[in-house]
Amino acid sequence: MRTAPVSTGGGATLFLAHRVPFPPDRGDKMRSFHMLKALAALGPVHLIAFTDDARDEELAIGLDAYVASRLLVRRNMAVPIAGFRALAGGGPYSLASFDHPRIAARVTALLDSGAIDRIFVFSGQMAQYVPVAWLARTIVDFGDVDSAKFGDYAAASTRWSPMRAVYAREDRELARFEAQIARYAARSLFVSEVEADLFRARSGLGEDKVAAVDNGIDLDFYDPAAVVAEPDIAPDGPLVVFTGQMDYRPNIEAVERFARQVLPRLRIKVPDARFAIVGRNPAPRVCALDRLDGVIVTGAVDDVRSWLAAADVVVAPLQIARGVQNKVLEAMAMGKPIVVSPAAAQGIDATDGMHFIVADSAGAQADAVAALIADPPRASALGQAARARVEVRYAWDATLAPLVDLLEALPRPAA
Repeated sequence: MRTAPVSTGGGATLFLAHRVPFPPDRGDKMRSFHMLKALAALGPVHLIAFTDDARDEELAIGLDAYVASRLLVRRNMAVPIAGFRALAGGGPYSLASFDHPRIAARVTALLDSGAIDRIFVFSGQMAQYVPVAWLARTIVDFGDVDSAKFGDYAAASTRWSPMRAVYAREDRELARFEAQIARYAARSLFVSEVEADLFRARSGLGEDKVAAVDNGIDLDFYDPAAVVAEPDIAPDGPLVVFTGQMDYRPNIEAVERFARQVLPRLRIKVPDARFAIVGRNPAPRVCALDRLDGVIVTGAVDDVRSWLAAADVVVAPLQIARGVQNKVLEAMAMGKPIVVSPAAAQGIDATDGMHFIVADSAGAQADAVAALIADPPRASALGQAARARVEVRYAWDATLAPLVDLLEALPRPAA
């Protein structure tokens, strides 16, 4: 952590994000964008964030209505360099890969200017930029327990894989950093009570320091009445859809398993069933699935809602999942019947058999999807119940109300 004196200031928020929160077209960016909007309603927001590519930088103009200033820095540190720095410095790779001198300099300048009242950190990696003396006026939204994800990766690795030790080290070092930050920050937030409870258990901190602020869903945007399936999307036969960022390991493993183990079982019962993998940046392992009978790999699409509207069933068969899966909330908001793994269902306030179907094994998932395809009235009723559930439970205004209260309760700078 960087050290610097606290400056007294006005009513502005410094918002640090590991990924620019616009456009809100993936899970983390949806959450960060709506949180930024909530902060902007309270006062000026100064944004500092990383971008992934030129598209991020071009579209960031959409944030100008919400921010007083913004610094965007392209994240392009090579993996080997970040790994070497992590080993040399004795810290986690996750911090080294998000370390950048321009961001550090901008944070120092803003805090020294006297214009900042509080700091909001979106994603734990960015907390490395917060001076120790400012942590009491800082809220950190960790989202998920990121360190635990690496523990899951280590557990899923084969015994002799060199990555097993790499993941175990990252779990250990990142957990140490997360606990250190959370101990001194005003409050640490997570996307669900499940994640918050896990972090409390791992860090030893209580409810006075660790809280849950649920994800939400844009109910107007994901409105089935406002979206029509495009005629050229629907294949010949029932359509099963998975949506997500397709260079993300849990998504890659989920669609591989479904395409290779679940879909063949499903097509025994529903021979003309098709499985569409919808999402940008498909990894080579995902692209290879397009050669399998019945599999469609779309890559980036203009509007994921059109594919959801065309779906007979949506699936979220993740074996490793942290927090709340936005893909599940999106499908529920679109009024679609959805089959989820236990991991994907974790953290979502909904009921198996009423709002979605939970199935774990390949056979159970194939049977669940086939049963929904064979019974359209039941599938429709499940989708309608899912939509009703997110309307009651996951509107952004309701889920972010606790965040506003926490921000307004932060200590004010000295006069």
